[in-house]
Amino acid sequence: MSPFQYLTEEWRAEAERRLKAELTPERMNHITSSMSNVYLDCPGGDTKYLLFRFEDGALAEIVLGTGEPPAAEFLITGSYDVFAQISRAELGAQKALMTGKLKLKGNMIKALKLAAIADRLNKVLAGIPAAY
Repeated sequence: MSPFQYLTEEWRAEAERRLKAELTPERMNHITSSMSNVYLDCPGGDTKYLLFRFEDGALAEIVLGTGEPPAAEFLITGSYDVFAQISRAELGAQKALMTGKLKLKGNMIKALKLAAIADRLNKVLAGIPAAY
């Protein structure tokens, strides 16, 4: 399989397919939550967002776009390079937050409680062959 270009519509579709197939509501602790990841300094100079919305542990929506991100429980902002490291499972999301590599708007205590669930999501994303 050829690698997908990271943060393209083709990559998003593959991410959606894999997340729905690999993350059961039980594995996601039946969470209902949403997060918009805002990628700064993308190749070409763009700012992109990637929204994940879970309802009762099932992936309800994954949206990729540019401009203002949709409203979400958590807004996480960081550089393209940091998010790419997380998506390749080279850096944990919790460590990136705690070391200031990512900025969080939302309830930090709840976000830390959900960190293990976010790591499950990122592990699935890391399995997607991608060119960064």
